[in-house]
Amino acid sequence: MFHDVIKSLDELRALVGEPSELARAKQLAALDVHCRSFIAHAPFLLMATANAAGHCDVSPKGDAPGFVRVLGDHHLVVPDRPGNKRLDGMRNILENPNVGLIFLVPGVGETLRVNGRAAIVRDPEVLAACAVDGKQPLLAIAVEVRECFLHCAKALRRSHLWEPAAWPDVSGLAPRARMFFDQAKPAGMTVEDLECRLQTSYTTGLY
Repeated sequence: MFHDVIKSLDELRALVGEPSELARAKQLAALDVHCRSFIAHAPFLLMATANAAGHCDVSPKGDAPGFVRVLGDHHLVVPDRPGNKRLDGMRNILENPNVGLIFLVPGVGETLRVNGRAAIVRDPEVLAACAVDGKQPLLAIAVEVRECFLHCAKALRRSHLWEPAAWPDVSGLAPRARMFFDQAKPAGMTVEDLECRLQTSYTTGLY
């Protein structure tokens, strides 16, 4: 399908150039005070994983700011809230513990990137610290931090992600139940049935 494909780092560098000294120096091997503060303010992150064969997955994780617990300079814990039980990311972690996280704080253009090695844990004290309204998660994902750094705001500025006036008109987007229905084709259900199921899940199944 494509005919002009970059196949080496040398070719890529010749086209793009080298990173600035600031871009090189900002990478840290541990969570400093600014990384900790960013994580404490972040209500949302994306977790990238890959299995042993290299098949990738990116999973969103979200809750109230501070839902990710920092346990020292090299460790953090992400609670696993109720979801679709596909376990795409967790299955990957069991085969390949390397993960990449991107933390987002609403209104802030910069993001925080954290890379490391993950494990699926169920230590009682860890799960208790992640409880919401008395409900503990069954599991948590612990990440041993290997590198972390702030990512510049260019992508979010170009996308106008935090600017409601610039958001796209979604009136042409199919309703959520219709998209799920057409893709999953659930037997014995109507679109209306699926909408009720989604609404119930979103209102009573968050924890």
